Amino acid sequence: MPGRRADPPGSRAYASGRPADPSGRRADPPRRHAGPQPAPARPPAYRRWGLAGPLVPAPEKPDRASVPRAVRPGLAPVVDRVATRDNVVFLTFDDGAEKDPGFVRMVRELRLPVSMFLTDSVVGPGYGHLARLREVGVTVQNHTLDHTALRGLPYAGQRAEICGQQDKLKQRFGVRPTLFRPPYGVYDTTTLRAAADCGIAAVVLWRASMGADGFRPAAATASASASVTGAATATAGDRLRPGDIVHAHVRDRGPGRLDGATLTRVTVGLLRRIQEQGLTVGRLEDYL
Repeated sequence: MPGRRADPPGSRAYASGRPADPSGRRADPPRRHAGPQPAPARPPAYRRWGLAGPLVPAPEKPDRASVPRAVRPGLAPVVDRVATRDNVVFLTFDDGAEKDPGFVRMVRELRLPVSMFLTDSVVGPGYGHLARLREVGVTVQNHTLDHTALRGLPYAGQRAEICGQQDKLKQRFGVRPTLFRPPYGVYDTTTLRAAADCGIAAVVLWRASMGADGFRPAAATASASASVTGAATATAGDRLRPGDIVHAHVRDRGPGRLDGATLTRVTVGLLRRIQEQGLTVGRLEDYL
């Protein structure tokens, strides 16, 4: 009859006010769909890069000598390590690292202190990419205009290479570098005089290096106490010592040079070794 319920009194549908299913099955309300599942938490940055733990920050107040000592007055001092009691080493890269997006990402995520030594003719259009590295704290230093081996050149030529790049970097970044690395690590007394005259506080060499074949102690570097012709010094065995400066061969110019994914892979391998030896990475400019 019109107006009467089809389901008898006492039935579940009658009690709930829902009409009975003609087939006799219970008429349940439609189920609500569950919302989107939360995305899994991202692992910490150090784990994403294959490190066992985060990098320990360098001390806020560096233990350092007041100023590096020059061999003679009027010459820029030469350093391949820093005299410090802090358990830090220093990572330095020459032209090319800015072209690897993975390296930029690693520096940003690990907050890795890095110093870049730039040659104007090599970087070329890469200056635009350097802005990304500078945004995450990478410092820019001098590596000459044309990557010319300086030793034996007259003063005017050496000064032009060093001061010329000082001016270029000042124009591009508004900063005049205080550190200089001679191409190929070779120099003479004239180099040190020209560097000092261009406002360089220290000529930076290295105690160990990174290449495509991994990390190795330097076979021949010059120290502040060595002859300006480049007497050999080396880190004992494969261990780093506090204050050691590490150099990365970035550009793809023959065996041992780094490029692309190799750069990040070798850098991560070095970071593991640094951590295993109870060291961390400091910013070179904080100590020189």
